[in-house]
Amino acid sequence: MTVESSPELSAAPDRAAPPRTPAPRAPELSVPPLAGGGVPGLGHGWKLVRDPLGFLAQLRDHGDVVRLKLGPKTVYAVTTPALTGALALDPDYEIGGPLWESLEGLLGKKGVATANGPQHRRQRRTIQPAFRADIIHEYGPIMEEEARAFAARWEPGATVDCTSESFRVAVRIAARCLLRGKFMDERAERLSVALTTVFRGMYRRMVIPAGPLYRLPLPPLRKFDHALADLHDLVDEIIDERRSSGQKPDDLLTALLEAKDDNGDLIDEQEIHDQVVAILTPGSETIASTIMWILQVLAEHPEQADKVAAEVKSVVGDRPVGFDDVRKLSHTNNVVVEAMRLCPAVWILTRRAVTETELGGYRIPAGADIVYSPYAIQRDPRSYRQHLDFDPERWLPERSKDIPKYAMRPFSLGNRKCPSDHFSMAQLTLITATVASRWRYEQVSGSNDTTRVGITLRPHKLLLTARPR
Repeated sequence: MTVESSPELSAAPDRAAPPRTPAPRAPELSVPPLAGGGVPGLGHGWKLVRDPLGFLAQLRDHGDVVRLKLGPKTVYAVTTPALTGALALDPDYEIGGPLWESLEGLLGKKGVATANGPQHRRQRRTIQPAFRADIIHEYGPIMEEEARAFAARWEPGATVDCTSESFRVAVRIAARCLLRGKFMDERAERLSVALTTVFRGMYRRMVIPAGPLYRLPLPPLRKFDHALADLHDLVDEIIDERRSSGQKPDDLLTALLEAKDDNGDLIDEQEIHDQVVAILTPGSETIASTIMWILQVLAEHPEQADKVAAEVKSVVGDRPVGFDDVRKLSHTNNVVVEAMRLCPAVWILTRRAVTETELGGYRIPAGADIVYSPYAIQRDPRSYRQHLDFDPERWLPERSKDIPKYAMRPFSLGNRKCPSDHFSMAQLTLITATVASRWRYEQVSGSNDTTRVGITLRPHKLLLTARPR
């Protein structure tokens, strides 16, 4: 019944209606504070090139949400675990922003890593079966073989470049499990070299959006272009080899070659290419970087390596450690998690606001880019006691309950959660157990384990020598 037809008001037309109390106005949302130290023209991009980890780590001192300037562009930095969780779970924020715009030059616009909406959901349905628990178990023998081969390539007293070796094992496991390709070392080496150049170049393009200047024929820019071309040539080789073989093994590449779009047609060649790039590139890069950090941890903390070796011995006795042993290796798993906490391969992420929204009490305009750093979140003394100590025991159940929610999400969460999280953890734990039970590691002259910053983090040049246990 409307007010105009109310019988009470109709019966007494000369009676004044009571005055309405105006609804309280929603409080105006404030604008987040602007971080200091910007440079005219470049904004904070200069700091993000010179000392990105240090710059991002101190932003929480200025607020839960802080404005940054990247060239003429305003970007919002989120600094607390709770707000990073909100970003990942709220549909008002999607994959986008300077990181993903940079990655589109590498991964393409049709891969699962950079897609949004219905396309992303369809692509996840295509690749998700390859990471079911029962399927991952089928990958066990391949992971065992590659982990043992990785450990066997070390020779007592010889110096090993951990970058190439880490990429080799990461690429071989991904290719043999997901693409059923028998990757030779030469291809893994090509991928390692290409990704080193490409990921550093992508990071610079993200924080200093110089646009046309990156097309100048300067040697570093030409090196980047050549590396990117070689990466895509490698992917084309993989697809062409599968097609020419006539084989259709039950793997992810076959699923992509037979996948259909929403109209029931086979997906186009560009999407197949971009999906293979998305399978090989981020996975190999992040796993290889994490393996490097784990090796560095085993060398820097020999007491933890000894604990891993002792745990493996208690579980398997004198036989080689296997895939089925992984779930029993709790301390080894905690060593991996703690290495990922202190040295996350994926250290910076971005999102884009679909609509005007509120975050942490601040107004975020529609189309705004938001950035946050797992590296800063995971090293924050507000979340972790002795935050810079390498302490795997902090992940014991009785201690981990004190760590704030969302303060450690190495595989993200929500609809952007990495579908290969269990696959990745299984291979990392198995590799750690295999090498630590066989070798003691030491850094040698010329090694440099300081952090090399690109779109991922890794040691600059980790050189180790191995001593048999």
